[in-house]
Order: sequence, then structure tokens, then C-alpha cells
Amino acid sequence: MTDRISTGRRPKAAKPALKLVGGEAVGRSADPAAPAPASAGGPGAWGVPAPSALHLPFPRVESHAARTVADVVDRASHAAAARVTQGLSPAAVTLAYMDWALHLATSPGKSILLAESALRKWAEFGRFALSSALNGGAPCPVCVEPAPNDRRFAADDWKHLPFSLAAQGFLLTEQWWKEATTNVRGVSPHHERVVEFAARQILDMAAPSNVPALNPEVIRRTAEEGGANLVRGFRNWSEDATAAFSGRREGAGEAFVPGRDVAVTPGKVVFRNRLMELIQYEPTTASVRPEPVLIVPAWIMKYYILDLSPENSLVRHLVAEGFTVFMISWKNPTEDDRDIGFDDYRKLGIEAAMGAVAAIVPNVKVHATGYCIGGTLLATAAAAEPQNGRGRFASLTLFASQTDFHEAGELTLFIDDSQLAFLEDMMWERGFLDTKQMAGAFQMLRSTDLVWSRILREYLLGERPPANDLMAWNADATRMPFRMHTEYLKGLFLKNDLAEGRYKVDGRAVALEDVHVPLFAVGTETDHVAPWRSVYKISLLTDTEVTFLLTSGGHNAGIVSEPGHVGRSGRERRYRIGTKGRDDVYVDPDGWLAAHAPQDGSWWPAWFAWLGQHSGAPGAPPPIGAPDKGLPVLCDAPGGYVLEE
Repeated sequence: MTDRISTGRRPKAAKPALKLVGGEAVGRSADPAAPAPASAGGPGAWGVPAPSALHLPFPRVESHAARTVADVVDRASHAAAARVTQGLSPAAVTLAYMDWALHLATSPGKSILLAESALRKWAEFGRFALSSALNGGAPCPVCVEPAPNDRRFAADDWKHLPFSLAAQGFLLTEQWWKEATTNVRGVSPHHERVVEFAARQILDMAAPSNVPALNPEVIRRTAEEGGANLVRGFRNWSEDATAAFSGRREGAGEAFVPGRDVAVTPGKVVFRNRLMELIQYEPTTASVRPEPVLIVPAWIMKYYILDLSPENSLVRHLVAEGFTVFMISWKNPTEDDRDIGFDDYRKLGIEAAMGAVAAIVPNVKVHATGYCIGGTLLATAAAAEPQNGRGRFASLTLFASQTDFHEAGELTLFIDDSQLAFLEDMMWERGFLDTKQMAGAFQMLRSTDLVWSRILREYLLGERPPANDLMAWNADATRMPFRMHTEYLKGLFLKNDLAEGRYKVDGRAVALEDVHVPLFAVGTETDHVAPWRSVYKISLLTDTEVTFLLTSGGHNAGIVSEPGHVGRSGRERRYRIGTKGRDDVYVDPDGWLAAHAPQDGSWWPAWFAWLGQHSGAPGAPPPIGAPDKGLPVLCDAPGGYVLEE
């Protein structure tokens, strides 16, 4: 009371003491009567100056503008680096290399085995060289045979000195590096695959078949033609370089124009939105099956892979079998479409197409067919059908489509958190994934066949293969929207959300086991994009009858497999087929392969027959379009979107 009277002021309430935690001032609840702890640093708790004397030189929380600027700077930096590395993350490669190198350096047992292997291979190579010399350079038993699909050293000249030494030395080196980059204890499986892949790329580049002075075929051809082959090769290279720099499509693309040479099956565009055009093909039979076929191609490619020349057009053959066929033709996205998401393709693609088909052919179910990523998207839509109380599908067919990405093949080499962040920033800059980046990734997966063999054939031997429709289609590439591709790689490839029940449609998670319609799945034997064992997993994930068909060929050539087709090897196509009932016991891929003998010929008739088994009796064809329901004929097939570059 004495103090109050003498000063005339009320005493101030004691302020809570402060301490700094991670640069933040944090209040400490304290009794005003409690003494402050002693400190050599002056008054205040924990040696911190009194609150009134505390001055922070910067805001405690960074502003939204600062975060935005930092994000833009980081993304722009990564995008600039990606232009140099062709989209390959240096951090991802370095992490993989360091993981392998450090574990190898601390594995003396593995190092001893590698040293012993190197000495043994040198001894084998010396024996081979001595035997070849004593035999006058004639062929001798080799140290190592090339892989069955390795055609680099198939010519007879490679079996004679001195070229046999170059070939055997390379194959032994390749074999040793395979041993060195695999089975190192402690290395993560992903990093091991990356290092093995990188080593293989470097070795493929240095193969003696790529060196004119070491390649007997090039030497002989040059001597026979007086160097004319090299002149033609230089001309071929000049044409390709000019086309690449100008952005012009290659010669095959100029020779096969959609609507003139390919994509010529008669039809009409009956619906269009900002993402796709829907084509309805004209019937060629007096009666058709009541259930229409809706084909959902991948938007990583132009749809006419399934409607090439008349003789190898799947659409034309399907129409000739008495089916009403609808085809989605996707728009080639630009930077204005950067925010189109994966689910937008379902809504504006599958859902919009299904609505249009239902208006034109009402009161019937649909045979839905998806190719590659189009099949993945179709599977998500089919899984959501029971939740939405709908049953619009008569059957489901998936061409080389994955629904489980745990074993998605060598494409997973380019998908991890580091690589995905780098790729995302590269797409962020332009709003889409450019066609060159996608083509480069696919070429790297098969560099021996798609890069080095082409250089040898076209630039060193001077042989330009005749243009064909498949080559033209392959040159007519498309782009991928930034948001969609990011969601696809993160949610499906990296996290495997669809197979593990986390992928959401309309806000609810869907499960593939809710697909109850008959299912037909096609895998291809040499698919580097969707390995057939990965495609086969649909029989494990669904609770329905699954017919699985495995055909010869790759991701594209295996699907385009018309009756009578003969491949480059001179052999006709072949396939295996088997059906797993809903209550049948699961059989693993290798067991399935052993249990089903190959059959010669195209697989298309087998699929047509399967569709017929799940269809009703034929009747009159439906009209083209439905003008009275807002679906007039807009233009002739192939439409406008397919012509956009």
C-alpha cells in the first residue's frame, strides 16, 4: 500500500519470461514472485535479454511472397539443368552411384570375386586369341555367346580375326560389368537397377559395332562401294538433323497422312469437348451386335495406332466383325492445358464418351476397351461403377495396360522422389512434357535397337528402311499436361495407389476387386513399357473372370497384329491364351506361361470371338450420331484433334 500511495501508479503485471527455440521467441509461464534463474549473460531467463531489449532483425515467419519466389527460383534452376541433362536428375544418378560405390568399397569379398572373375575372363580371352591365331583366323569356340536378342555380332565376319577379338573382348567386359553392378549387399534394388542400366548404356555406346574401323560390315561395304555408303549415310544424317532442328516430322510422317493414308476407316465425329473428339465408325455389315465397343486409347499417342492402313487397322477388322465401334481421339495438349489433371481425362474422356454412346445406342451396356494408360484410366472408371450404383459395362478389355506398378519394368528407373521432382520442374516451366523427352526415355530403354543399330544401318551402311505406317505414327508424337503427368507418376507409378486401394474417384477410394464384369487382358512378350508380368497382375487384383492373352511382339507391334502378319524375322505372330474363373486358384505368371502352349497366328480373331460370346444377338445398326439429343455429326473421321501437332 505504501508503494501505491507514494508513486501514484499501479504496479505493472510481470511479463512471462522468453526463451529462443529455433529462432522463435517462446513464452514461459512463470510466477511473478518466483526469482529469475541466475545467468552470466545479464538479466532475463536463460541468459536472454529482457523482452523489452529483444529486437529480431527479420520477421519470424517468412512471407507468402518469399516462399513463392523461392519456389520459382528452385523450379527455374531445375528446369534449366533439365535442358542440359535431357530431363535426367543429376542428384538421382549421383545417389544411385554413391550407394553402389560405397557398398562395393566396403565389401572386400565381392571385390575379391570381381578380381577373380576379371583374371578368369582374361585367361579365357587369351585362350580364344591363341586358338584363333593357331587356326589361321578361322572361327573357334567362343568365350561367351551374345544374348539371344543381341544382333550386333550376328554377321559371319565377326567370327573371324581380328574382329572376333573385338567382339569377344566386348562381350566379356559387358559380362564383368553385369557382375560388378549387381548383387552388392546393401545396395537398394532401385539404385542397383539404375547403376546397371547406366553401365549398360555406356557399354552400348562403346560397342565395337558402332566404330567404323572395327565393324567388318562397314569396312566391307565401304570397300565394295568406294565410300558411297558413307555419302548416303551423311545425307541421311543431314536430313534427320534438319528435321529435328526445324521441328518437321520425319520422312515417314510425310508419307503417311491421317485421313489420307492412315486413319481412313469411314466414320463421323459425333461429339467434341476441350479434351477429346468421339468418332463413331460406319457399319459395314447388315446387322451388328447390340453392345457397342468404346475404345479409349492412350493420350501419349495418337489414336490411329489402332486404325493404321486398311489391312492392319484393328478398327476396320472390328467393324467388319459386326460391331458398332466408337473411338476417343485425344487433343494434343499445349501450355494452356497445363492444369488438366488425371481425373479430368476420366470425366471429359470416358464419362463424356459413355454419355454420348448411351444417347446414340440407348439401353445397352458397352464393351469398354483401353490401351496403355487409357486402359489404366478405364480400370479406375470400372472400379467406381459399383460405388456409383451403375452397371454400364458389358465387359472390359485392356491392351498392354498396367494396374499395378510395383513391377513396371525399366521405366521405373526414371521414377523416384528425386527424379520426379526434377521432371516435375521441367514440365512446370513449359506446362507439358515435351515429345522429345518421352521419345528419349523410350529410346534409352532399347538403345541397342532404337539408337545404335539405326546409326549403323542408316549412317554407316547408308541404308534407309522404307517408310511404313507404324513408323509414321511413331513420329507423330503427343505431349502430356503438367498436372496430369505429375499426378500419374506420383499417385500410380511411385505410390501404386490404384493397386493398393488409395486411388479416389469422386472423393471415394476405389478397389479393382469391385470390377465384376468379364475381363480380357492382353500382354506382349517384349514390352518395355508395360511388361507382361505386370499386366498379368490384373488377374490377381480383380474378383471376376479374367481371360489373359500373351502375344509376341512389343508394346505397339504386338497389339497391331493383323491376321497374316509376318514380322521382320519372317515368322508369323503367335499367342497364348487362358481363362481364370472367378473361383479358380491363382497361378503365377511363370506357371501360367508353362501351362499354355503358343498358337500361331494373330490374336485378333480370339478377341473378336470373346466379344461375341459376351454380346447379344445381332440386329439393325444404330444411327450415326443423335441430332435430336444434341449429338449431330460434326465432321468426317479422323476429325481435327488428330491433325494437331
